[in-house]
Amino acid sequence: MSARIDAVAARVQTAVTTRQVTNSMAGVVKSMESAMKSMNLEKVSQLMDRFEQSFENLDVQSQVMEGTMCNTSTLTTPQNEVDSLMQQVADEAGLELNMDLPSAQGSAVGSLATTQASQEQDELTSRLAKLRQM
Repeated sequence: MSARIDAVAARVQTAVTTRQVTNSMAGVVKSMESAMKSMNLEKVSQLMDRFEQSFENLDVQSQVMEGTMCNTSTLTTPQNEVDSLMQQVADEAGLELNMDLPSAQGSAVGSLATTQASQEQDELTSRLAKLRQM
């Protein structure tokens, strides 16, 4: 939820920044028009520098906002919450979830799990047969 709020806040900030740069550019264009009328080359050069600076600022701000959006949109859920959710889903599905890394005796563990699964299946089959007889 906090990542979503951060993303919305970043988008709002981007919109505000873009609006400010747009207003600044409009002012520069008006100044350029008056400078062009007087044909003062020094003033035209200064205005063009300001105009280019505004574009550079917009570019930098856009890159920062894109980076922020990418970072806030990534998964920021703590590991313990992820583990807890995985365990909850496994419990609901009736699965045993082993969150530890498998040991070097992986084949023995796999055969043990297969044996337990077949024993549970046999037990369920016998219970079902008893229920049908009732």
